[in-house]
Amino acid sequence: MPPAPPVRGTPDITTDPAHGGRWTSLRAGGREWLWHRDEPRRPSVVPGDAFADAGGLEECVPTVRGVPDHGDAWSRAWRRDGDTESVDCPDFRLERRIRAGEGRAVADYRLTAEPGYRFLWAAHALLDLSEAAWIGIADGAPVRVYPDGGDGWTPAVWPAVETTGGLDRLGPDDGTAVGAVVSASVAYVHDGPAALRFAVEAEGQPVSIALWRNLRGFPEDRPYRSVGVEPMLGRVFDLAAAGDGDAACVPRGGEVRWRLTVAAEARAETEAGANQ
Repeated sequence: MPPAPPVRGTPDITTDPAHGGRWTSLRAGGREWLWHRDEPRRPSVVPGDAFADAGGLEECVPTVRGVPDHGDAWSRAWRRDGDTESVDCPDFRLERRIRAGEGRAVADYRLTAEPGYRFLWAAHALLDLSEAAWIGIADGAPVRVYPDGGDGWTPAVWPAVETTGGLDRLGPDDGTAVGAVVSASVAYVHDGPAALRFAVEAEGQPVSIALWRNLRGFPEDRPYRSVGVEPMLGRVFDLAAAGDGDAACVPRGGEVRWRLTVAAEARAETEAGANQ
């Protein structure tokens, strides 16, 4: 039987401003991409709470790991004004505008803060993927691998086969949990006939793609499967561990702008793009 044809379509995104600006749905290519988990703590979190992992896509800023856990924005109510959503945190203001059309969705961000303010941002997208799914990033891209979810990292190159057996392939649950930050701006996610493209761009700021490949290796007491493909500003998970050039920095004008593009693309396009 011939393979199913590739599926395309304009992404349809739903957000929840009242609960951290979380993306609760990302439909594209004929399917829902976001993974969800029953987490009763999520609706009532307040700033300072430990992360309540309900899935979807969380806006993690100014850090992912560390303090505050998964950042300051996910635990605060956002406001919606027209097509713009925003949140005020102690040290910054974050605004987001999402538009969709012509086969893609574009999220434009603006963070305002005092010049010199350093931060990380990650679109912490947890995806509902099969064991056959794989991730396309340009071969040879530098990778920082965080084994077992720890804070220390080791250098590798994509797909880091010698370190993990291949970050690009998911496969069945094997009891491992590995984080990685790849020096790349584009990632493709393939699952059956559908494929999704993430791209992040930010003039003058470090960009990367973070991965969270948890195949029932985390947490220790009640492990579950969750896979994150996370466009980022910055090159580390914890802002406290960021060296020179590892974090975004607010310039003299007091603001940083960046763009996240999400698109469902044809299989041939994704296979070609992943190796460029």
